[in-house]
Amino acid sequence: MLRSLVVLFILTALVAVCAAQQSGPSSTASCYLDDGRQVYIRYNPATAKSDKVANGKPWTPGGTPMTLFTEAQLSFAGATIPVGAYSVYPIPAKDKWSLAINKNVTPGSAYDEKQDLARAPMETDQVSQAAGSLEVAFAHVGDKCTLRIYFGKSASFAPFIASKN
Repeated sequence: MLRSLVVLFILTALVAVCAAQQSGPSSTASCYLDDGRQVYIRYNPATAKSDKVANGKPWTPGGTPMTLFTEAQLSFAGATIPVGAYSVYPIPAKDKWSLAINKNVTPGSAYDEKQDLARAPMETDQVSQAAGSLEVAFAHVGDKCTLRIYFGKSASFAPFIASKN
């Protein structure tokens, strides 16, 4: 009986370790608004060697969509993003990336365009020095948090405007 419990405990521990390794470490980029509310995005690290992007296809860095958390109602590309959590899908293209904000945050679910709250082109520039790994950050000015995504030779920017409420 004791031996069975020990084996069960070891198997449970191994399953937990494997699950943690599959999800991998995540990183966070934050934007703090002047009134203390926060907008942040969680994403998995990705490198140009390990993560290939396909033009026109929603990208999930490290195999998982980015997740946007907001304590403020936001405006993005004319759409309203209520307080809450959302999946974020950068959509690479040769000259101009797009960004989709999606209502479905269920882990492991496939991307469904019908769940998009907003989708818009990002301001995209090519940089001379390629970023070897994914870099995500926010630039904050007033009520605006501009998401910045650097990957390979692409630098893409998407502004989110916080409501005053």
